[in-house]
Amino acid sequence: MMPLVLANRDEEYTIRKIGGSPEVKKHLENLGFVAGGHITVVSSIGGNLIVRVKEARVAINDEMARCIMV
Repeated sequence: MMPLVLANRDEEYTIRKIGGSPEVKKHLENLGFVAGGHITVVSSIGGNLIVRVKEARVAINDEMARCIMV
């Protein structure tokens, strides 16, 4: 298991765990990040990520990406 910030680009991963405060967990869940879901890193710019989750592209910052374990 590793944080999403270490994931390779264009590889599909399964979300294993969402960490962080209850507010962060709820925010990520609202964006579609749920345990068991699939996620692909589209690009990484300065630690910020654009990811594909549930057929949508979502931009998240480095801090939130560290809360998502794949």
